[in-house]
Amino acid sequence: MKRTSPGYHHGNLRSALIEAALDLARDKGVGALGLREVTRAVGVSPNAAYRHFADLRALVLTVALEARHRLAHAILDRLDTITPGLDVGPRSTERLRAFGLAYVEYAQATPGWYELACASQEAPPDGAEEGGPPPPHLVLLGILDEMTRAGVMASTRRTDAEWSCWATVHGLAELRVHGPLQALSGEESVRLARLALDTLILGLTAKS
Repeated sequence: MKRTSPGYHHGNLRSALIEAALDLARDKGVGALGLREVTRAVGVSPNAAYRHFADLRALVLTVALEARHRLAHAILDRLDTITPGLDVGPRSTERLRAFGLAYVEYAQATPGWYELACASQEAPPDGAEEGGPPPPHLVLLGILDEMTRAGVMASTRRTDAEWSCWATVHGLAELRVHGPLQALSGEESVRLARLALDTLILGLTAKS
């Protein structure tokens, strides 16, 4: 559905272009983005975009950053749903499980934004990366540190553990969006993600 930002009528063309680009990319990713397509969705000429973005690459990097911000917010929102009052150990492992499920479900629900979020980690040329939520990798590092402090994961397992976690959740997302899990229902995809995350947590918290 075509959506034009109400803010545009008050001069906020930059925000309107970003929102239009996100709408176009939600399902099809970066391949759906072109200055002509984005400006047409907003109702302005392609030349109007150059007042805010030097070129298509600058627009794509800005939209990719917004996709990463939305992934981060999805993860943080999922972490906020964890039952309060859990002991620190079970809470830390539940936070890792929630992190992974949020990542996979974001990819499942908005595959184009997931593709954009992962396409490049390069910051937009205008420094727009400032002021956003903490990036997902920093959230993951904090969760693993919490697991170590709580004693549910041995300190000897902490070194580089984030890469095993990242490979698991990103691999699950890739299988869901681009691989053989595409045909599964959302419910079955989440079940398999839970199974993989349970196996990951079991390995990280093993006592020997």
